[in-house]
Amino acid sequence: MRQENEADARAMESLYPFLYAGTTDLASVLEQVRASTVAKTREIIELRRAIGARDGARLARCAHEVAARFAAGGRLFAFGNGGSATDAQQLATLFLNPGGDARPLPAFGLANDTSVVTALCNDVGVEVVFARQLAAFGGRADIAVGLSTSGNSANLVRAFDEASRRGMLTIGLAGYEGGKMAELDSIDYLFVAPSTSIHRIQEAQTTIYQVLWELTLAALGGLKD
Repeated sequence: MRQENEADARAMESLYPFLYAGTTDLASVLEQVRASTVAKTREIIELRRAIGARDGARLARCAHEVAARFAAGGRLFAFGNGGSATDAQQLATLFLNPGGDARPLPAFGLANDTSVVTALCNDVGVEVVFARQLAAFGGRADIAVGLSTSGNSANLVRAFDEASRRGMLTIGLAGYEGGKMAELDSIDYLFVAPSTSIHRIQEAQTTIYQVLWELTLAALGGLKD
């Protein structure tokens, strides 16, 4: 426990060194806060630019395929673990409840139903928590979107394999170099945020799925009739 606490302290100090500087000079602390904020902002801007330059055209093609699935009566199923589960829920919410005059589309977060999730985890195993739901609900017109910072989540790997077997359009968002998700033939479109910072990865993934949503609505005509 002591080693874990020390590791956590070191991690916090690396992220926020100005909190551990041992100085009571407020102006100096504020300058370090400013410099840290500017550095992190530059990091995410550069990461977003790199992804846009590399994957912009693929993202547009992906959005057109997503739009075609929705037009054919398909639904979107989003999933992930931890913070990525929250992002998956946000992605589903964007499509289902976009606000204004934008067209609502059928989308679901597979980590949202705690009864289903805990039953599968307890009775079978966490590795099937998304695959079992896709096996029950997924069809050939549907879309599966999985988010992971590492790209190594075993339950996402199984979910993509299940979705692919059912003819679903599969989309993955990962960080680092893509992890195990980069090795899968079952993912039609994989978008990787090439960073080792979980914070920057998740910020970049937010941009990716926001753009995917906007391009999908544009491909569908954007507004209700």
